[in-house]
Amino acid sequence: MTRKLHVAAAQLGAVHLADSRESVVNRLRALLAQAHARGVKFVVFPETALTTFFPRYWFDDPREVDDRFFERTMPSPVTQPLFDDAKRYGIGFYLGYAELTEQEGRTRRFNTAILVSPAGEIVGKYRKVHLPGHAEHKPQAAFQHLEKKYFEVGDLGFRTWRMQDAIMGMLICNDRRWPEAFRALTLQGAELVTLGFNTPTENLHYPEPPALRVHHHLIMAQAMAFMNATWLIETAKCGFEDGFRMFGNSLIVAPSGEIVAKTVTEDDELINFDADLDLAQDLKRTMFNYAAHRRPEHYRILIDRVGAQTTPQNG
Repeated sequence: MTRKLHVAAAQLGAVHLADSRESVVNRLRALLAQAHARGVKFVVFPETALTTFFPRYWFDDPREVDDRFFERTMPSPVTQPLFDDAKRYGIGFYLGYAELTEQEGRTRRFNTAILVSPAGEIVGKYRKVHLPGHAEHKPQAAFQHLEKKYFEVGDLGFRTWRMQDAIMGMLICNDRRWPEAFRALTLQGAELVTLGFNTPTENLHYPEPPALRVHHHLIMAQAMAFMNATWLIETAKCGFEDGFRMFGNSLIVAPSGEIVAKTVTEDDELINFDADLDLAQDLKRTMFNYAAHRRPEHYRILIDRVGAQTTPQNG
């Protein structure tokens, strides 16, 4: 019997500094209601979905950052209605947010995503591992990218969860550029990888045409889905946030590497597809049969070395 899961990417347009949590949650609820009307059973929301993408700003007072942008509990009184809607509709979802937690007497901050079951219960949590950007202030830059200032590197590793008759894994934004992250998930049987992102149209570090940034985003998604024989849902928060633009191009990619759905706006927009979870089985049995073809005894360099080094081979 074919296993199918009707999935969706629920893209968010701009969220501004002045926007309240309540207004954003209402937008998420509207997208969830739209998903329900289309028969969707699993929805992926964006990275840091509840606020503007605040790492673009330098704040001197960490307490202001904590109070304005971080979640101390999940669900909170503000986000509980989204969980209640999901339970009423019988829809599971992925949600990204900025997490503030106390561990062993120390306050810690993570860029976090959760997996919520159709019963409205949190069944999985992931904390972003590959943090881009910088920690120091760059006053001459057009904007900041301060994820290394506001977040710690995730401490939960790459895990999978079985939910809705599928094995799911979670990633966040910049993780999509690192093959190791996908391979770690599919070595645990991941059939569906979920990922929210916020990607500026402008490259902070060197000149790069916006169209090229989108091109890289698309080919990365297609390549990672195909090389790991997995479904992939990538969902943006996008548009002009107080004048700072982030691109959309949320998409659903099949294990074949084919894009089966993609957004066409930089606003709130839902795309959906009835995904055949068994579609990748031919790839998993042949080309990407890990047990038959992987050679981890030759991959030690991937673990032992962080930065690139030149190692001439003589003789």
